[in-house]
Amino acid sequence: MNRFTLVNKERIRNLQPAYFALVMATSIVAIACQLEHLGRIAELLTGLNSGMFVILTSLTLARLTFFRREVHDDIMNHARAPGFLTIAAGSALLGCEFILIAGRYRIAFVLWIAGIVSWIFLTYTIFATFTVKESKPTLDQGINGGWLLAVVSTQAVAQLALLLIPMFPGGAEVLLFLGLALWLWGGMLYIWMISLIFYRYTFFTFAPSDLMPPYWINMGAVAISTLAGAALLDRSALSPIVMQLAPFVMGLTLLFWAIASFWIPLLVVLEVWSHLIRGLPFAYSPLSWGGVFPLGMYSVCTYRLARTLDAPFLAPVSEAFMAVALVAWIAAFTGLVHSRLHLPDPSRSAAEDGDGR
Repeated sequence: MNRFTLVNKERIRNLQPAYFALVMATSIVAIACQLEHLGRIAELLTGLNSGMFVILTSLTLARLTFFRREVHDDIMNHARAPGFLTIAAGSALLGCEFILIAGRYRIAFVLWIAGIVSWIFLTYTIFATFTVKESKPTLDQGINGGWLLAVVSTQAVAQLALLLIPMFPGGAEVLLFLGLALWLWGGMLYIWMISLIFYRYTFFTFAPSDLMPPYWINMGAVAISTLAGAALLDRSALSPIVMQLAPFVMGLTLLFWAIASFWIPLLVVLEVWSHLIRGLPFAYSPLSWGGVFPLGMYSVCTYRLARTLDAPFLAPVSEAFMAVALVAWIAAFTGLVHSRLHLPDPSRSAAEDGDGR
């Protein structure tokens, strides 16, 4: 067996559960570019993202087929298991991308089915497993920003359900009610989880290596909640239930945006502290996409909120974060290409590769 085959076998064995964050990040950056009138870039990213989704799906199925023990171990791991929820979020966000950029509703509907089925299966499998397992880590060892992928995946499925309404006009009320229920559930889930994460921040020792890119999902989870809330408000006239709740939905949506905005300066300060003060080197890993996604999502949610609230003064904020997200995507993609071209020694242990496997 040649070195190339051995390397790719090991990459499948050690595939990071959160790798579908690549699809999530590319989808939202493409949508941000589309909203800011960069249609050519958006179309290019959509085509590229479709291919990456197929590749990641194939690799995930191969890992599930040939390396079931490793998949089982990841499901049992408090730090890694939530990464599987990027499958549901990535599927739903790719569906949003197909609707908003290509107008392909049928493909988006198939992706929504895949997203909601995987969301149901993974959410309840992961949290039921965490509940009944006998050996559990301490809070500082077991929880990280990646847990908020439970919120992101919920809101992504809700967002795509709302975008599919033109395909099922007769089912608008049902889709709106489903979107509303998922949006409220995701919001409550964020409150539960961010309380634990914030407690970890302030009462446990925090090393530079602990500041992984997924901690940016602290912001991204409420940014996508803002986006789903704005989508509900835009379609509230189609449902008497949502219409009655419109003031509540608007207030909560604005609250989510304010929380997302609060996180940005703190996360920037922590990035400066870990990389520039404590000397943690910049390096690509699959988890890097968890830092790109929130930047694009903040751009898109701010754009939608500005339209919903008729607040044009927010438009420059959306445009600026689109540019930042696009630069971050290019940097991460460059790191991805470099890592694929640089074939490591297959004799290296998985432990040497760390969480960036």
